[in-house]
Amino acid sequence: MPIEILGKHPFARDAQGSLISRIGTLFLHRPALVTLPGIHATQRLEYAAHLNRIRQSTGLPPLTPGEEMAEWEDSVDLIMEQDRILIRPDPGNMRRAFDADEILQGLVSKRQIKFLYAMNEKVRQAVRQRGECWRISPLPRSQEEMKAMIREARIAIGCGAIYFYNMMTGTRYLTCSEFARLGALGTEELALQLQEIRDFSGRRNRRHYSEVDFFATKLKFGHADFAADDYLLLALEPAQLKARYAELLRRFVAAVPPALLEDDLEDAEWRRRLVSALVSQREETVSDDVLHGLSTEFYLRIEWLPGGRIEDGELIFDSIFEEAERHPEDSELRALCDERAKGFIFNFIREFGDVEYVNIGRVVGSLSAARPMASSRRRVYIAEIMYRGAGKPAVRIVRLQKWGVSEHLDEGKDLLRSILEAEEYTEYILDRRLGCRQLGMNLAVRTSMRKLAEKYQGRRREFLGQIIWSAYFERDYIHGVATDKIPSSRYESPEYALRLGLLLGRAAAPNIIVGRANVDGTHALFDDGDEVVAEDPRGMPADIIVADHTGTFSDYLSPLQTFAADYARPVTSRASLLPDPTAFAKVYLDAFLTRYLHIQLEYRKRRRGFDTLFKHRQRDVHGSFAFRWEKVLERLDSTDGNALVAAIAEQIRLQTDGKVSVATDTRT
Repeated sequence: MPIEILGKHPFARDAQGSLISRIGTLFLHRPALVTLPGIHATQRLEYAAHLNRIRQSTGLPPLTPGEEMAEWEDSVDLIMEQDRILIRPDPGNMRRAFDADEILQGLVSKRQIKFLYAMNEKVRQAVRQRGECWRISPLPRSQEEMKAMIREARIAIGCGAIYFYNMMTGTRYLTCSEFARLGALGTEELALQLQEIRDFSGRRNRRHYSEVDFFATKLKFGHADFAADDYLLLALEPAQLKARYAELLRRFVAAVPPALLEDDLEDAEWRRRLVSALVSQREETVSDDVLHGLSTEFYLRIEWLPGGRIEDGELIFDSIFEEAERHPEDSELRALCDERAKGFIFNFIREFGDVEYVNIGRVVGSLSAARPMASSRRRVYIAEIMYRGAGKPAVRIVRLQKWGVSEHLDEGKDLLRSILEAEEYTEYILDRRLGCRQLGMNLAVRTSMRKLAEKYQGRRREFLGQIIWSAYFERDYIHGVATDKIPSSRYESPEYALRLGLLLGRAAAPNIIVGRANVDGTHALFDDGDEVVAEDPRGMPADIIVADHTGTFSDYLSPLQTFAADYARPVTSRASLLPDPTAFAKVYLDAFLTRYLHIQLEYRKRRRGFDTLFKHRQRDVHGSFAFRWEKVLERLDSTDGNALVAAIAEQIRLQTDGKVSVATDTRT
């Protein structure tokens, strides 16, 4: 059934290119969409009046109060943003939100319809059970996104666009700075605007939130200050009106902290506080962790993708894939409908028959601050899988193999040679993982290798569309925080700092032994995003797990002292944050030496077992893994641990201009 629209199309714009309406109300019964100016309450009233006009024209009596209420209750609030319609669901009745979604898809593309309430667990759970995490409108994750949110939050009721709209609650926030600008209005305009503020600050919407509230006043200024005006402000003489406005402004200013009096997008504190007010269900400070998505897997640099849902045991892929097939010219839609997501879901369903739902996302940006984002062929994905009867979803990290059939075809090799070399590289990665474990690196417990069927889309025209099988590696998500992203406040605890230093030292020893370095060998890779700290119930560091062993065995010939400066940085990069940098450095170096000597002793005790581990592999002096393994063991055996630690200690002293100097022990 087509949607009846009272007002303009949701994306209609004025002569300046701005949206004509920022809010809408969708009535599900007919269905009908109201986008007329005002607030959601006035839109509901207008819709009831519209229905009564229709009934009158057909000789029917007006709606009874009960019938009006039924129409109003069977409706959903909408907010329009540039090219998106945001559904504000009732967490207690998600059916209405999903019905509204189906209706709106007859008006705009499904990708342009999102669900609000990102922080509400009921909403998240209902959406994730449909395999549609990509439909939840994300919170801002960067300074630029916060600025954009504030700019787009401006909204009017009937007069000027002086409010900032909280899409979660429907409250419009008025800042002191915006209120101060009203002094430049003419007498009639000022009276109308003040009357509007007075009226709507005293009203509550159907979710019992204020229609208009005052930013950063902590209830020290509000509707009560206007309530004394029990007369129409329009009736005041100009001098009286100006005096009344000046008194209200004085009270508003007195209620707001000085740092928040001026609206300034570049001011970090003002920006943070306003965004907090715009994304929370009450005006309160939302931590930066929540705003940036660091406290929940939904927003940890993850772009959720369309996938599928499982109904009565049947897998149903998202209908947006069909939309993408109908519009092959739409590059943005093609990018959203990642065919790999379908392949991953296929594998999960085929392997485990008791899956309730799967959500697939891809990681945007590099997981390591020190390394650039990998190419699309090296993409990292995350999968949230709910198995029937499980208490919570399993979270898996999926990483595509860097060198596969597609890359070798692009190099000009024939199909057979490309397949063989891709298989050889898979074996190299798995052997490298085994080598890391053998030499004491604390890796994620389980990693699986799987294949994904996809169409070749590379440079070779003769192979375009050819089905190829790409390898990928899947592991459990490691709960914790990367060592290079630990909040600075944690270092204020001497116990936390020393425990972390101990764990970093233990982790650094096997890392340097296996020659973990960047591609060109100019620096070691350590403490840059792949080492994850697991904490105990008290919040203290308990273990460091290496999430990804990228770069291991890259350098297998250089003396280990070559990288002494890189292994000094875990100390020097934190020196300004530590209560006692020297104590931290000593714990780090002692743990490094203890672990290094232990691994060296284990090798010497079981030399034959280590030396023959990869004897069955082809040995090639140009860099086969068997040859790299041989050279890494030779280097381990010949490097004096005490001399290595002394070199790192000297680099710590140099990098801190002598402020951190540690005398190292000599051990055998």
